[in-house]
Amino acid sequence: MPNAATNAAYVLDMPAERTSCVVFASPHSGRAYPASLLKRSVLNRKMIRSSEDAYVDQLFDSAPESGAPFLAAAMPRAYLDLNRSADELDPALIQGARRHGHNPRVASGLGVIPRVVANGRAIYSGKLTMDEARLRIDTYWRPYHQKLKSLLSESHEMFGQAILIDCHSMPHEAVAMAGGSGSARPEIVLGDRFGAAASGVIVDQIESAFTDAGLNVARNAPFAGAYVAQTYGRPTRQQHAIQIEIDRSLYMDEDTIQPNGNFQSFREVLRQVTGKIASIGSEPLSLAAE
Repeated sequence: MPNAATNAAYVLDMPAERTSCVVFASPHSGRAYPASLLKRSVLNRKMIRSSEDAYVDQLFDSAPESGAPFLAAAMPRAYLDLNRSADELDPALIQGARRHGHNPRVASGLGVIPRVVANGRAIYSGKLTMDEARLRIDTYWRPYHQKLKSLLSESHEMFGQAILIDCHSMPHEAVAMAGGSGSARPEIVLGDRFGAAASGVIVDQIESAFTDAGLNVARNAPFAGAYVAQTYGRPTRQQHAIQIEIDRSLYMDEDTIQPNGNFQSFREVLRQVTGKIASIGSEPLSLAAE
């Protein structure tokens, strides 16, 4: 049975035996909404969940069965975005924050402490103090990323390479118009920052795992990967990061934020896909070099 470790920042499920260099992580599926956030927000509980990657942690929770760790955020994205740099502070929300050039994510309200949720709906009516922003970062952002770095370092030491699968979900409307005339709408989008974050050979294998399961896959459009892929993807150092976006309509009702009738069957599909991905590069370096 997997070994689970929980703290305020994350939930980590470790395999009984680590047989894969792959690390699965879900930075946006946290749903431990602090009472202080709900009290301060101008949004109701349902609206504030609109930016959450709901149930993604359940879709990939079979990773430890395949010998791979699974790291999931505990805190919600509306409170703190782990797929942003700690210095992406929004001057429109954080008192005393300075603007450092033009950052489109921060400008749109999606910095490390988000100002808005989906469809640009404001979370707060006023500003937050710099002390509060730094407390959130120190308490939740830093421990999550410290653990993620540690897991990838361990994979590199054990297997000679590390592969990070950064697990996300996307609104159906984000891909409803994608694909173009005569081509299938993507259900899965793999982001490798156009080859900068991962080896093409590895991304090919991940894509095959999804297409073999009957899913339509696109790459880097409309999502190529953000801070996590950019920071941890170092293919020349045998460390690869691939962002996976899943169309939410495949498994949930986006209006009610509840699993739909396909949830269990889709979860089983992803169990098979997760197993195939975990098998990539599963031999230790000493064996792989022979």
